Amino acid sequence: MSQFSALPSPMNQADPSLLIPLNICRHKENYLTWKCDDERHAYDKCQYDEYDIRPLRRSLWTEPELTSSYMRRMKQLSKEKREAREAASDE
Repeated sequence: MSQFSALPSPMNQADPSLLIPLNICRHKENYLTWKCDDERHAYDKCQYDEYDIRPLRRSLWTEPELTSSYMRRMKQLSKEKREAREAASDE
């Protein structure tokens, strides 16, 4: 957990369990961009998912009836992430 608290504030918004391995890979490979493609793709996907649901979160404050669609979207995203982790562990 001490690794996560060392991240700058804007980077705490994304998934730190993906950012830390990406930064380690970057440092190890001397920032050669093509060496850490898998880590970068996973981190970018997580950031995209966060960006995708941010307007929906904001609208919950102004339109409470959207809460059920927000919850469905969050469940769908967590299911997709779980399935991706299971598929990766099976390989």
